[in-house]
Amino acid sequence: MVESRAQMSMLPRLKPRKFYDLVIEVAIVRPGPIQGDMVHPYLRRRDGIETVDYPKEELRRVLEKTNGVPLFQEQAMKIAIVAAGFTPSEADQLRRAMATFRKMGTIGNFQVKMVEGMVERGYERDFAERCFKQIEGFGDYGFPESHAASFALLVYASAWLKQAYPAVFAAALLNCQPMGFYAPAQIIRDARDHHVQVFAIDINYSLWDNTLEEAHTVAGIPKKALRLGFRQIKGFKEIHAEALVSHRGKGYLSVRDLWRRSGLDAAALERLAEADAFRSLGLNRRAALWEARALSNYELPLFAHAEDKFRPGANRPTFTPFKEPQVILPPPKLAEDVMLDYERTRFSLKAHPLELFRNDLTKAEMITAKRLNYTANGTTIRLAGLVLNRQRPGTAKGVLFMTLEDETGWANLVVWSKIFEKYRRIILGSRLLAIEGEVQKEGIVIHVVVKKAFDMGPDLSSLLENPDAPLVLPEGRDFR
Repeated sequence: MVESRAQMSMLPRLKPRKFYDLVIEVAIVRPGPIQGDMVHPYLRRRDGIETVDYPKEELRRVLEKTNGVPLFQEQAMKIAIVAAGFTPSEADQLRRAMATFRKMGTIGNFQVKMVEGMVERGYERDFAERCFKQIEGFGDYGFPESHAASFALLVYASAWLKQAYPAVFAAALLNCQPMGFYAPAQIIRDARDHHVQVFAIDINYSLWDNTLEEAHTVAGIPKKALRLGFRQIKGFKEIHAEALVSHRGKGYLSVRDLWRRSGLDAAALERLAEADAFRSLGLNRRAALWEARALSNYELPLFAHAEDKFRPGANRPTFTPFKEPQVILPPPKLAEDVMLDYERTRFSLKAHPLELFRNDLTKAEMITAKRLNYTANGTTIRLAGLVLNRQRPGTAKGVLFMTLEDETGWANLVVWSKIFEKYRRIILGSRLLAIEGEVQKEGIVIHVVVKKAFDMGPDLSSLLENPDAPLVLPEGRDFR
């Protein structure tokens, strides 16, 4: 409920201290209050920068809970009744007009009646027109107070669960994917940042869903760990997970043992191997994949031809299949492991891809996301990260908001429309983005206003093909 960029930026400015603050938090970050210029007046009054005054006591009773700023549809209706002389029936028509403004454009029909009605009752015309402008903003989507309160209850319950039981919270989110703004990699990353131990997908311990396991004891209380489930593996079917678990007993002893007892086909075994799910057997993904492919239930053309040629028959020799000798494969390098983790499961517990580039990024004067906390306002910086999300809300006048992630945290970017048009292909298409921009700080809220952008996506692909290849960066301080 408060996971969008706008909500995350509002939280440190609003500083909720009680439940009703969450109700306002949910309601204020909406097109209606933003378009109606309600956000900044409310924050200024809440912080004591602007005086809260009411032209008449009747408006105090309507707006006192929101510092004199109408934030809810019910308040708009009450203002119309007590300050402009609307009947309850007319106020309900106003409510309906607020709900259909963008589609029907009928809220303008009430402007004259409301403004003139307030003027007749002793209100300044300027104040009356500002009131109507704020109410008119609800036509671009404003909340009823009851609706906002319902959302706020979910926010409170979710925040409590995340604080008290972070492993449970992470497991629940992962089991409900796809949803929300954040991918599994970010949910897992956040859980680990909050001291949750995360165990990898494993044929001898995982279920289809992400589950909880005992990790260790803190102050005599067992602490839960998160065990990742088979649902995280791309292309692995739930029916295969059920077969694997139902035949597991006290555990599988080898790839062949799993194949024989569970009845999984070659493709399912290969997906498990590619996801590095055989670690409890002492097998890395390369060794497991080698053994899985040796069990394939399909025949290679060369051996199929040979077997047909030497099949027992009249005057033809008997063909004895060749037994391949034991092969010891070198373990994959960290870069290959990490990239294959992301390819097969969309995350890695071994390392973050940006860690693999960090030495080269430092040489290119690129800072980490964490370093932004210690960078002065107005400083021009360069950084790189995986693109988590892109948002271009209708109320932002063409501004694009992005979030990048590196091994130290997240960086929030602002891309003005001119820069977006200049780098449109790179910004919309890049998985790994490098940017140059200016740091902007407002309290603890930090953004980077993008000036230049560079696509580093090809470096991810080349890293998989050649883990030892150096990172290729644009020369000098200019992105090419």
